[in-house]
Amino acid sequence: MKAFQIISPLHTALKEIDAPACRAGEVLLRIRYVGFCGSDLNTYLGRNPMVRMPVIPGHEVGATIEAVGTDVPDFLCPGQHVTVNPYTNCGKCAACRNGRVNACEHNETFGVQRDGTMTELVAVPWQKVVTANGLSARDCALVEPMSVGFHAVSRAQVTDIDTVMVIGCGMIGLGAIVRAALRGAKVIAVDLDDEKLEVARSLGATCLLNSKTEDVHARLMEYTGGLGPDVVIEAVGSAPTYVMAVQEVAFTGRVVYIGYAKSDVSFQTNYRKIFVPWSAICNRDIARQTGSSPTKPPSNKPGKCCNSGRMIRLRFSVSW
Repeated sequence: MKAFQIISPLHTALKEIDAPACRAGEVLLRIRYVGFCGSDLNTYLGRNPMVRMPVIPGHEVGATIEAVGTDVPDFLCPGQHVTVNPYTNCGKCAACRNGRVNACEHNETFGVQRDGTMTELVAVPWQKVVTANGLSARDCALVEPMSVGFHAVSRAQVTDIDTVMVIGCGMIGLGAIVRAALRGAKVIAVDLDDEKLEVARSLGATCLLNSKTEDVHARLMEYTGGLGPDVVIEAVGSAPTYVMAVQEVAFTGRVVYIGYAKSDVSFQTNYRKIFVPWSAICNRDIARQTGSSPTKPPSNKPGKCCNSGRMIRLRFSVSW
């Protein structure tokens, strides 16, 4: 079968590889859709320090079950639309022993430390398959990136009395905007791109700030009555936005960093700020209410939270 491979920075190829066997405890998936993540782009550009090249990219997956091996539960059947948890966990490191398997010290992500899913068929342990009743195969490919933003909102303990600023309106930031809006929060979207900001508006943001053309601090003070946002979620991964998050958050506010800064970050610590560590996750609990008690519970019905089509900017068909 064929696979798309990044051989080295700026060099790709269509490769012929062996089709995987479906062994005991595994599910064979036919790949229908794969999202091209920012990390995949950084791999192509030679800016991903964690990648092992050559590599088949792709960890945002929309697939159909092709076959199941022995010792696989009955709820997984051929023909189902599913997505995949693209991370591994060893079960032995400090993070795994603390129940934080998403932060496993020895994690290997599809398309980074091991080959990903930009191919025809992939075999995975059944425990890594996430069923998605009611979602199309296309929308299954949006689950993993959206879950990162969802988890950031959960870590920030966002409720319906909060004002949340999300810096960066790419796919990850949009996931945070959707989830914060579903929890009833007022959402401020910040980006350099007016087109992305309009998408953010359509998904629940009530205040749009173009940080390239506007005075972000002045607008925030105006919108929040001089208080600043209760929560800031950074979804860019740059030194200036890391600093912005700390500078603009309200007194005793919460900051969640999702993006990886590509360079050292220097900022003044401040006794009044509360930091929530960076975290990302993809599992069956992405819609769980964690550590918060919103007075108006959000809807968790599949396919009902937003217009997923607005999140897709480009779509390409591949003929193997």
